[in-house]
Amino acid sequence: MPGGWDNRSTSTKFKPRGENMQNHAKTALLAAAVALTFGTAAQAQEQIVKIAHVGPITGPVAHVGKDNENGARMAIDDLNARHLVIGGKKIQFVLQAEDDASDPKQATSVAQKLVDAKVAGVVGHLQSGTSIPASKIYFDAGIPQISPSATSAKYTEQGFNTTFRVVANDSQLGAAMGRYAAKTLHAKKIAVIDDRTAYGQGLAAEFLKDAKANGVEVVSTQYTSDRATDFSAILTAVKAKQPDLIFFGGIDASAGTMLRQMRQLGITANFMGGDAICTGALPRLAGEGLIDDKVYCAIAGGVENPAPLDAFKAAYKKKYNADIVQYAPYTYDAVMIIAKAMQQADSVDPKKYLPALGKIQYTGVTGKIGFDSKGDIKNGTLSIYTFRNGQQTLLTLTK
Repeated sequence: MPGGWDNRSTSTKFKPRGENMQNHAKTALLAAAVALTFGTAAQAQEQIVKIAHVGPITGPVAHVGKDNENGARMAIDDLNARHLVIGGKKIQFVLQAEDDASDPKQATSVAQKLVDAKVAGVVGHLQSGTSIPASKIYFDAGIPQISPSATSAKYTEQGFNTTFRVVANDSQLGAAMGRYAAKTLHAKKIAVIDDRTAYGQGLAAEFLKDAKANGVEVVSTQYTSDRATDFSAILTAVKAKQPDLIFFGGIDASAGTMLRQMRQLGITANFMGGDAICTGALPRLAGEGLIDDKVYCAIAGGVENPAPLDAFKAAYKKKYNADIVQYAPYTYDAVMIIAKAMQQADSVDPKKYLPALGKIQYTGVTGKIGFDSKGDIKNGTLSIYTFRNGQQTLLTLTK
């Protein structure tokens, strides 16, 4: 062992003080070198892995975008608590959160920023109108993208092997709502309004297709925008046609205002929309316009075993002192799926874990998740809701 006591006890010959001091200095230098070597090695065993989340944190659906970001952040925190080792290195996950403001141009700008930042995977975007243009940039860079909420069929029909989603698409969603309107609500005459976004227009088209196939008459087709706040002219025209049901392809902020104005105009028709109106914020946005059992909506996801989801909701409430708005659980699962694929491939390199992602079989808080050849979720479940006493009430699960 190095040190003065060992030198004195084992040496048979007295060494001058200067020589002992030199030995001490050499020993100290050696110890410092060894410590530096081991410290560098320890640092080399740790790796920062950036996973991005993109959604609108500003604009009319910022509350939904922030909800999704919260879900992603919960997943990152839970992953880091597990101290995962991938490729022989301790992994520290970092969430890089970006705002696309629901704007396709900003979405592509953010996508390029994330490519330049060398993120290992992307969860997002919230909407089809932003997810679709951004997906080409991620594909060109070979970075996997999982949307927790974009439902346009076009999103996964581009042939990009980097593109996935963990919810059903508009074809499934529109078909389910068209059947429900005709067979359960017994609508005979319907009016359709959409906000001309990729999401609203696509969903309305799918709903129309299946509603017509089930014998429903379309008496009015109207258009607006996702920024509009005055729907009186459209609703007055619709009222004259006396529909049983108004279908709206658009977001909850617009739907809330529309429901208020319907009430003011004395329109008593049922109101139906997709997942973008099926949020916990709609009762606040609609106020007195939200009448029990008059508003119906569908979410492109459905949980057949509620226990894990209930546990997630409780954890979310504890962490953020708020209830989930809508897709936070799906965002959480999307992040977890990326990490699971990395573990299976034993690599955080997007090109190496991408094949594992395509073959993933994962059970998360939203249920069983696997992807088909396009990147769509297999056997996606849909949930149809109404509102009672200001609360979402589940009516049925369907596929």
